[in-house]
Amino acid sequence: MTNDAFHAGEQALQERVGLRERLAEIGPLIMRDEMPDSHRAFFAQLPFVVLGSVDASDQPWASVLAGPPGFAHAPDTRHLRVDSLPMMDDPLSNALSVGASTGVLGIEPHTRRRNRMNGWINQVDAQGFSIAVGQSFDNCPKYIVRRQAGFEPAAEDAAVGLSANAEHRASTAAVRLDALDGQARLLIANADTFFIATAHPQSGTDDQPSHGVDVSHRGGPAGFVRIDDEGVITVPDYSGNRFFNTLGNLALNPRAGLLFIDYDSGDLLQLAVTAEIVWSGPQVDALPGAERLVRMRVDRMLRRPAALPLIWAPPR
Repeated sequence: MTNDAFHAGEQALQERVGLRERLAEIGPLIMRDEMPDSHRAFFAQLPFVVLGSVDASDQPWASVLAGPPGFAHAPDTRHLRVDSLPMMDDPLSNALSVGASTGVLGIEPHTRRRNRMNGWINQVDAQGFSIAVGQSFDNCPKYIVRRQAGFEPAAEDAAVGLSANAEHRASTAAVRLDALDGQARLLIANADTFFIATAHPQSGTDDQPSHGVDVSHRGGPAGFVRIDDEGVITVPDYSGNRFFNTLGNLALNPRAGLLFIDYDSGDLLQLAVTAEIVWSGPQVDALPGAERLVRMRVDRMLRRPAALPLIWAPPR
C-alpha cells in the first residue's frame, strides 16, 4: 500500500507494546489495497458476512447479512459485491449511501477462517450494494468457536411463514431500549462469540484507507463476556495479531457497536456502547490470559427477532 497501513491510534498502541517498528515494516505487505484471489474465493463461499457502519449521529453499528453462497462475491480485485439488503429495522439500512465508509468481516467459524476488509460504498441498487476496497487483510484463527452455518431462505420473508423463525419474526417487533433487559443479559452472559464495529473519527471524511470503519470478531469460552449490576459489559482482550485495529479506533473514538447472535432463534442483539480500555490492575490480573480489558457502557439496545435466516450446527 502507498498510504500508511496504520493510523495514529493503532500506532500508539503498537508502540506501547514495543511492536511499532516491526509493524511499520510489515504493515504495507499485510494490508493490501486489493483482494487476492484467495480472499475473493473465500467470500464467495460464505452464507453470511458481518458489516460495520456508522449512522447519522456517528454511532458505529455491527450488522450481519445472509444469503446463498455467492451472494457476496468480488467481480474484480478492487470491489466486493453483496447481493442482499438489510431490513428496515437494521441500522445498516440507513447507512448504505455512496461514499459511506464500511467494514466487512468474512468468517467461516467451522473452518476457523476469517478475512477482513474496509472500504467505501460505491454503488447501491435494488438488489444490493458494492464496496470499493480500501484495505484487505488476513486474520489468525484464534478464539473462533467452530460452528457451521447454513442459509435458510424460508426465514428470509416473514410473510411466507414457512419456518419457525419466520413465524417468530412475523409475531414480534424489534425492541429498542436504553439499557439491557433480562433477555439481553442472558444472551450476553452465555455468549462465546460477538462482533464489534469501531470507527476512526475521520471515517467518511477523507480517502485514507486506515481512517475507516472496522468490524471484528471476539470469541472465548461461554461466559467470557461479563455484565455487572449496572449493565456495564467487560471483555478480556487476549493476545492477537497486535495490529490493534479495534483498540486503535477506540483510543481515538470510544463509541462502538456490538452484535450478538442467538444461534437457536436467529434473534440479533445490536448494542451501541461507549468503551474504555483498562490496561492493568487487579481486574486484568483476575482473568487468565487477558492482556487488558475493554469495559463498555450500553447506551442503546436493539433486539431484532429472527432477523438472521441461518440455521446453525451445534458448536464443537
